[in-house]
Amino acid sequence: MQQWDLSSLDVEPQRPIVLDSHPEGRSVALTLRSGERLQEHRVHERAWLVVIDGEIEIEAHGTTERSGAGVLAIFDPKEDHEIRALAQSRLLLILAPWPGEGRDPGVDA
Repeated sequence: MQQWDLSSLDVEPQRPIVLDSHPEGRSVALTLRSGERLQEHRVHERAWLVVIDGEIEIEAHGTTERSGAGVLAIFDPKEDHEIRALAQSRLLLILAPWPGEGRDPGVDA
């Protein structure tokens, strides 16, 4: 078993940490500074995004939702979305399967 305390994991902005990566899926911890974005983000895999702490806005399908700690958002493969940090925010991104259909296996998320 592997285990991480996501609330105390030290993840520097712009330096995501791949916690685990297997063909079944990949988990990535990341920190966005206030004002930073994952602009028009689209991944080949189904994506689960968990807000560990902070506050973000998620834009998808022409709507925008504010989300804080404890929120889980799920995106379909190749679904367009944008994430904006309203405050410094720590996030967990889970992608499955890894790599998704159409992704170059040599390219990280």
